[in-house]
Amino acid sequence: MADYAALSVLLVDPSQSMRANLRNMLGQAGITSVDDAVSAGTAIRQINKKSYDVVLCEYDLGSGQDGQQLLEDLRLHKLIVPWTIFIMLTSEGVYSKVIGAAELTPTDYVLKPFTVDALLQRIRKAVERRDVFQRAYQMIELGNLRKAIAECVAAEEKNPRYAPDFARLRAELLAQLGDLADAEQAYTVILMTRPVAWAHLGLARCQFGQQKFLEAQSTLQELLQHNDKYMAAYDLLARTHEALGQQEAAKKILEDAVSISPHMVHRLRHLGDVAYETGDVTAAEKAFKQVVAKAKYSEFRDPEDHVKLVKTLVRKGDANQASGVIRDMERSLRSSANVDACRAIASGLLQEMSGNITAAATELTNAVNAVAGSRGLSTGLKIGLVHSCLNIKLDQQASDLMLNLMNDTESGVSMDDAVQVFEKAGRHDLAQGMGEQIKIQVDELIAHADEQRSHGDLRAAVDTLNAGLRKAPGNLALLPAATSAMLKQLDDLGWEAPLAEQCQFLLDRMRRLDPDHPSLETLLAQYQHTQRKYGISVVA
Repeated sequence: MADYAALSVLLVDPSQSMRANLRNMLGQAGITSVDDAVSAGTAIRQINKKSYDVVLCEYDLGSGQDGQQLLEDLRLHKLIVPWTIFIMLTSEGVYSKVIGAAELTPTDYVLKPFTVDALLQRIRKAVERRDVFQRAYQMIELGNLRKAIAECVAAEEKNPRYAPDFARLRAELLAQLGDLADAEQAYTVILMTRPVAWAHLGLARCQFGQQKFLEAQSTLQELLQHNDKYMAAYDLLARTHEALGQQEAAKKILEDAVSISPHMVHRLRHLGDVAYETGDVTAAEKAFKQVVAKAKYSEFRDPEDHVKLVKTLVRKGDANQASGVIRDMERSLRSSANVDACRAIASGLLQEMSGNITAAATELTNAVNAVAGSRGLSTGLKIGLVHSCLNIKLDQQASDLMLNLMNDTESGVSMDDAVQVFEKAGRHDLAQGMGEQIKIQVDELIAHADEQRSHGDLRAAVDTLNAGLRKAPGNLALLPAATSAMLKQLDDLGWEAPLAEQCQFLLDRMRRLDPDHPSLETLLAQYQHTQRKYGISVVA
């Protein structure tokens, strides 16, 4: 047998005798760097302290989380790299649990009882595969995805046994880089010779990313016709239905998926969200209760789950249960800005439902203050808080919170989105006030960029205006200013194809939004002049 003495292994099993047995089996292969964890929580704390080559995890971890939920946390929070060898060990025969674990792509899945030879053979096979991919993995770890793709191309020819796996990794890396058209083509080529489920899913993800929703829907429906247990396809199909405005269809797809694999917290959470949006309070309540229960022992418990459950119970009119959920949040979650914000939001919703508007205003004001010191709370939760503030006339708090969201580069809320929140709430006065704030900010951005240009820092000026466009992509003051700055950079510092393409894109956007814009003709002429200057052909 090959020398695997250098491997580090984490054993996750509540049974001391089983851990001792596994340690003995590993010792027969010379593997002595072995640590123990008796639960999901202790496993996460161990993994936070050091990385492991192999994780051997029992499915049934007793009280608390099971092995599937541990793996979900490890993947979701990126505590292990994709090439960590994770082998699930279990005697569990319930099919729904088996499929649930399998969809989280452990490296292998070993059913008890097993012999030492069987276990070591699985480890050997996994290590051999990892070693073949090592050069590509090293490039990924360094952040050089282009080099990793090149390694995959070269390795496909040298290792025909793993050629499909290298083709898959190459396509995934292209998608990760945002080269969705190239990734789509890569998956299409794979499917010509190997009609495998993962390639169909990858193709659909690329189509979805390019907003070709009907094509993605067709691809996924075809995939599920041939493989109705491929769980990730259900998740993406639900998102595709949502993108097409088909909320009821999305709910049905998620309900089908949960009936097959009922233990995935992220899917139950998604089902709860969609059910709430469609007005199916019963389904939303059931889903969010399961989320809160299943996540109870997670190291990454999310207090937002309690808020969603309270929101659902308030909509249902069940004050008693809502109060119980808030008490559970207070008892079982460690105090933090996030927890304080969520508790105050939930309490504000309950007080408003009970007609205690003064108490609701106090709680929601506390929530706004707590949100200011929080980290990682979702944009959806914060926009929900804006609506709650508007409902009880906390206009200043709603405006301040929305302004902060608009200026948060991580929120995904554009200036147009901020205005629309108030317009949809029937508060045109606040929308106008937000518009005035936006105009002030845009004017300041343009003035700052002009100052950078006057000092000769053309690239900095372009960066400043690009940052503004990310928040206000259709702003007809920013668009000509950014286009002009890009043309100045191209004219003075040399032709750069990506920047020129972006400039052309902005010109096209200006033409669509305002064909008679007074700056458009001048900017188009300047663009063509710069093309001629560098010998670039001008299309009439």
